Amino acid sequence: MSKAFPLTKVLFETEGAAASAAQQAGIRDFMVDWECKGKEARQSGYDTEINGKTLADLSRLASLSGARTWCRVNGPGFLTQDEVDRAVDAGAAIVLLPMATTPADVESFLAMVNGRCRAGILMETPQACRDAAEFARFPLEAVYVGLNDLMIGLGNRSIFDALASGIVDEVRSHFDVPLFGFGGCTVLDGGNPLPCRMFLQEMARLHCNMTFLRRSYKKDIAGRDSCAEAGRVQAYWETLNRRTPDEIRRDHHEFLQAARRIGEGGPS
Repeated sequence: MSKAFPLTKVLFETEGAAASAAQQAGIRDFMVDWECKGKEARQSGYDTEINGKTLADLSRLASLSGARTWCRVNGPGFLTQDEVDRAVDAGAAIVLLPMATTPADVESFLAMVNGRCRAGILMETPQACRDAAEFARFPLEAVYVGLNDLMIGLGNRSIFDALASGIVDEVRSHFDVPLFGFGGCTVLDGGNPLPCRMFLQEMARLHCNMTFLRRSYKKDIAGRDSCAEAGRVQAYWETLNRRTPDEIRRDHHEFLQAARRIGEGGPS
């Protein structure tokens, strides 16, 4: 059986009252997303969220007692140093660099952070995934595989193709970091076109311990008891980490079938 480990859920949130309410459901990690440069053109035609939040948003969340605030800056460029400096000064506990392409991008980013807070990256370009062993040499706090941008970069039809083809497995095999994850979580009976429970199955199979809460989470949780829903996810997560090897293989096969149907445009 797999060793049980906790699941860190990161919520994209900038409002203090909403974050305080989320804390009641056990959510302690909040993302303030500054990434916007080039994203609209890159993800044109895809159902994605582009936030471009502000310094004030980050400062507000960082001041919330008991919260750990993340900040996703823009991808590597001439403004990265300034964004990192402002994020650190505003109280970010973890700064994430998206769209890294080369190990040099990460090396430069870590030099900018210079130990002032924890640093993480998104593995979401084909080049980065091919060179995952080189990226894994760096002292990172968090690594998150961005399935949407990876799909675009690879020219795939579905965000699940990189997971079904083994690319995510290969990336995961190289990293030994405190936090590693991919995909997104919502309420246990939610998720479209792939049910949340299947995402959780795959996360547990790959010994992940971190995920972003899906864009749909706020809609899915509306009108529900957030503490009860969090308890359902946690209980299922603990069950997944007690699976036998045969059960893990069975669940992975179920995922592969669902991913193939989604890629072919059929019902999940």
